[in-house]
Amino acid sequence: MPATIHAACAVLLLHLAGSAFAGEKARATSTVWLRGEALELEVSPRLGGRVLHFSAPGAPNLLRVGDAVRGQPDPKVDGDAGDIGYLGHQLWVGPQGDWWRDQDVNPERRAQAAAWPPDPWLAYAPVKLLEHTRSRVSLQGVDSPVSGVRLDSSYTILPHRPDTLALDVRMHNIRERPVARDIWFNTRVRADTRVFVPVADAAHARIRSDIDDDYDGLVGVTGEGVFTLELQPAALGKQGRRGKVFIQPSAGWMAGFSQGQAFLVRFDLQPRGRIHSEHGQVELYQQWRPDAPADSLLEMEVHGRYATLAAGEAASAREWWTVRRYTGPETRDAQLQFLRGMLDEGGVDKAGID
Repeated sequence: MPATIHAACAVLLLHLAGSAFAGEKARATSTVWLRGEALELEVSPRLGGRVLHFSAPGAPNLLRVGDAVRGQPDPKVDGDAGDIGYLGHQLWVGPQGDWWRDQDVNPERRAQAAAWPPDPWLAYAPVKLLEHTRSRVSLQGVDSPVSGVRLDSSYTILPHRPDTLALDVRMHNIRERPVARDIWFNTRVRADTRVFVPVADAAHARIRSDIDDDYDGLVGVTGEGVFTLELQPAALGKQGRRGKVFIQPSAGWMAGFSQGQAFLVRFDLQPRGRIHSEHGQVELYQQWRPDAPADSLLEMEVHGRYATLAAGEAASAREWWTVRRYTGPETRDAQLQFLRGMLDEGGVDKAGID
């Protein structure tokens, strides 16, 4: 073979090898980042647009993320798929009791009116990355044969508030008939995160304690206009605490304190009549085992307006996330005082927590 042809072949082989390596690298790079002057965010289009990291720059991750992110990076998505513990922040649709009632891909779950697992097409099917700039990520979801909707989402650092991220979701009815759903934000954090939710009265926070041989119930405290969960030791013989709280908030926000940071979540407050009767606009699910952090988490959940969408119609919902460093005492009173300042600076309704 002439030297010139041999050299050309060698160049071609190197090019092909480089292309293959680039392809493998592209497949391995399954997340995108927003790195601003006051916050950091990591999103995985590969896992349904799930958020895997949120924090102040260089600070610990506020989100609770499961080992499955590395162990099961390419999940199978079909009608028999189950829940996979990726955790982080993800999008569901409500109400939970209707998850499998109106679909043909799993008749057994339809007959059982199964309330678990979540819709795998919404939970972890790969989504399309439409835009990625220094301050914005935009994603197009997939059409779900289970829920009958597609969820498109975007994450944008606000230009006038570099410590704040806007999370926008648009839910499209992909069926040729009406569907009734709500947009459900589910943000998983460490179980020892102290969360504050504004309430007008203790009766507006209904606690469901999931008590069994291993778990005691939840301990809720209402005072100074806010509800919090407190990690008091479980009863003798119990390993921890577990349950869920359904809340009608008095203002459109909740906040959490964890790992030297304050995390404020804002949303559009809805009247009780616009939230499905199965849910609260804010829900807190806590499973806490002090001896087993890997089995512990807290879910900070928000439901958008429940609505019936005609064929081709869409609905939207939004959250705003703000993060600040917090170096004060790990006490309820000190954190509440810091939170008052955050709300004042953001012009947010404190809802009677003065």
